[in-house]
Amino acid sequence: MLYHAYEMQRAWLTGVSAWASIGAELMSNPRYPLGYMGGYLGLSPIASSALEVFAHATQPRGKPDFGIEAVTVDGHPHAIEEAVILHRAFGDLRRFRHDGLAKDAPKVLIVAPMSGHYATLLRGTVARMVERAEVYITDWADARMVPEREGRFDLDDYIDYLVGFLEHIGEGTHVIAVCQPSVPALAATAVMGAARHPARPATLTMMGGPIDTRCSPTSVNDLAMERPIAWFRQNVIATVPMQYPGHGRRVYPGFLQLAGFMSMNLGSHMISHYEMFKHLTIGDEASADATKAFYDEYRAVCDMTAEFYLQTVEEVFQKHSLPNGTFVHRGKAIDLGAIRDTAILAIEGERDDISGIGQTKAALDLATGLPKTKKQYLLAEGAGHYGIFNGSRWRDKIAPQVEAFIERHGAKRLKAVA
Repeated sequence: MLYHAYEMQRAWLTGVSAWASIGAELMSNPRYPLGYMGGYLGLSPIASSALEVFAHATQPRGKPDFGIEAVTVDGHPHAIEEAVILHRAFGDLRRFRHDGLAKDAPKVLIVAPMSGHYATLLRGTVARMVERAEVYITDWADARMVPEREGRFDLDDYIDYLVGFLEHIGEGTHVIAVCQPSVPALAATAVMGAARHPARPATLTMMGGPIDTRCSPTSVNDLAMERPIAWFRQNVIATVPMQYPGHGRRVYPGFLQLAGFMSMNLGSHMISHYEMFKHLTIGDEASADATKAFYDEYRAVCDMTAEFYLQTVEEVFQKHSLPNGTFVHRGKAIDLGAIRDTAILAIEGERDDISGIGQTKAALDLATGLPKTKKQYLLAEGAGHYGIFNGSRWRDKIAPQVEAFIERHGAKRLKAVA
């Protein structure tokens, strides 16, 4: 019933959004005097801007494109080649590169969160890293679009997907896990390390990841701890309706995830929309478009399988299985001490309100088999959660340190293997 009610509301809002968009155009069109005549009283720009903000807020959104067409490196522009090089039911492996890359350019796998948003949320991460690296990214599927015949997808499967992607890319790959996938990425590294797998990561960079959520718990952590797992199963899990390929699949809907994130910072979101309204009324289209672009991405959401979501809540946020040493993959306990030659960089934001300070850094202590020379910590001053992988701080301050870390430890790893 929850999903069906949402679909009914979405269908209604789609129509209302379309009419609001038409109204905004009419009110601002000098060829339509009945609407534009309000401009003499100063009402037309206000009404048109209000309708445009409402239309943008309520319009339906699908999966965005990465849209990375070119990058400039050392003053020279290079066209980006984007391709899906491996297709699997619950996620593709997507590659970005350009003809200006050095022959020995590092291979970087960016592990995108499966947390309600598409991998395109990391567009800025990809655009910066592809300047000097061949970049791959996990492009996770919307669970409502995956037919039930494809089976389940849980944390075990997530780890298996990462291992499979690394095998496909080949030896010497560097992994960057952003937020939630820090846990399965660290687990996959341990699994591959224990097996001395030749494709185990050369380096693992974790950014704002919930490795040990007992450190500086945030409101996100508190919410997961307040109720038993049975409550989440009964109240936030829904069944995909008939109009989607994944009909009948049990999921945690993306619209619930978005509602949760919006409610955490409702005041700031309201201010952002009010600022967009003011920019539109004075004709500052550039500023308004920047806000629109952010919310086009932020509101584009996808569903997670119920088993993946519930297992993540229980194992990561309630039982703290990884730091407690009780995290299991395919029936076998994961030993983080098995990570012996994959260098680890933990990055945290000073103002991160989703993954508190210390939660990602905990991985450095948990990797007991790794020499201190292969461990590094970076606290990004003034950066919030999204600021550590997107925006000016990421491009100018954090990314250069990630590149230096990759270069330093990648060269050592290759020399040791040789």
